[in-house]
Amino acid sequence: MKNYLKELGPGILVSAAFIGPGTVTSCTLAGVNFGYSLLWALLLSVFSCIVLQEMAARLGIISQKGLSDNIRDELKKPVWRFLALALIFSAIVVGNAAYEAGNITGAVLGLQAVFGEQQLRVFQFEVNIWSITVGVIAFAILWIGNYKVLEKVFIALVMVMSLAFIVTAIVVKPDISKILNGFIPNHLSTGILGVIALVGTTVVPYNLFLHASLVSEKWKEKKFLKTAKIELIIAIVLGGVVSMAILICGAAAGLDNVNNAVDLAEALKPVFGEFASWFMAIGLLAAGITSSITAPLAAAYVVKGCMGWNVSLKSVKFKAVWAFVLILGVFCSSLKIQPIQLIQFAQIANGILLPVIAVFLFWVVNRASVLGNYKNSLLQNILGAVVIAIAIFLGGKSIYTVL
Repeated sequence: MKNYLKELGPGILVSAAFIGPGTVTSCTLAGVNFGYSLLWALLLSVFSCIVLQEMAARLGIISQKGLSDNIRDELKKPVWRFLALALIFSAIVVGNAAYEAGNITGAVLGLQAVFGEQQLRVFQFEVNIWSITVGVIAFAILWIGNYKVLEKVFIALVMVMSLAFIVTAIVVKPDISKILNGFIPNHLSTGILGVIALVGTTVVPYNLFLHASLVSEKWKEKKFLKTAKIELIIAIVLGGVVSMAILICGAAAGLDNVNNAVDLAEALKPVFGEFASWFMAIGLLAAGITSSITAPLAAAYVVKGCMGWNVSLKSVKFKAVWAFVLILGVFCSSLKIQPIQLIQFAQIANGILLPVIAVFLFWVVNRASVLGNYKNSLLQNILGAVVIAIAIFLGGKSIYTVL
């Protein structure tokens, strides 16, 4: 166990990245609106996430390069290379900048649940102090530029977040038989948008880039491939369990309406008393901070690969990218600006990006020139094809919903 704990890192960051405020809200609303009936969708999302992230991890360890680096190197024709990298660059960087405001706002909701709203007037603007506080914390952690330090911070935050939600789900004493029935798909037409939200919030496109880059930073030899697989499976399953715990809380709380995830704390007061808001606040704060760090970090890795930079986490160019994404997120969150056009663009781009990136990843991990004997097996190709079909369906529905 002690040796395993030493190997924790990239997989935990993937869990930290997809369990953000959006996941908290989506899972809560799914529980409130559909009870336990969409637990199977979370199980499907965990399966899809494991399949794709395993490919990304294998690619990172064997090639010792990130996903965008490999795409850049393997696309020989300049036109195709430019189009592919332009799509990836715009969707990941601009999209992450837009959603960073949501990540920071989620962490702010956690702080406000306990300490109340705090505003500071700067010139003609009302600035949210908590948005700036969260931004400063995320900036400080990223500025350190030390991979081992980042690992420890993320592990601590994810453990706190996991305990907060799992303990809450146990204390509300859910109906076990209804939970078991929730893993059997039924009434697909009724909850199709809920399914899309749950799977879409778990299988995150930028995580594929982040994971491939992080494992190449951590493990330099092929012998660690098995360790990486075990670590990512456990971490993603843990993330899935946390997501299910949030859904169970929403279903068991007996709420008629939820405007945001903080409302869930009100239903837990008979059990936790005044500490109910603390449990929910800790979960939201941890979810918001982890996502506020991983989104800019992923964007920086993507730009690094797209531009062909051979730089470290401490380089000025690398820091400039994540700083841009983070500062823009803080700005939008603190001034309560709703970046509607950016978010719409991000939704459309990510709707296109998930299946496209899944196809690119599928293509790269089947190339002997990149992975040699470690390229996809027949079983891995079958599983990958199934997940890509799901991604195409979700991408089409996402675009249709926005348009």
